[in-house]
Amino acid sequence: METKKPANIEEYIGAFPNDVQEILEKVRATIQQAAPDAKEKISYAMPAFEQNGIVVYFAAFKNHIGLYALPSGHEAFAAELSQYKSGKGSVQFPLNKPMPFDLITKIVKFRVKQNLEKAKKK
Repeated sequence: METKKPANIEEYIGAFPNDVQEILEKVRATIQQAAPDAKEKISYAMPAFEQNGIVVYFAAFKNHIGLYALPSGHEAFAAELSQYKSGKGSVQFPLNKPMPFDLITKIVKFRVKQNLEKAKKK
């Protein structure tokens, strides 16, 4: 079975059950508030926010929401993320626990600042 790549974030979110859609919309709104100048797009079939490069990606799975802030975003918040399952550039927030929206905000703001500093050096 071939899955169709979503055309936009609305289409991506709309493909999930209502309870997951609510969480995804809150994650999206949290990212939008933390990075108001970032542009939304679909990249690697996931919602992404771009401002002087990718800020973050996020995605829904059966039991968690994945946040992908690239290795630097995860390294900077290693202590706060230590309670979650994570990889080098990813973290899994379980759907059966409250989403850490404040932490997501801090990570996104960090990544926006990091991308801005990198863009200034070019």
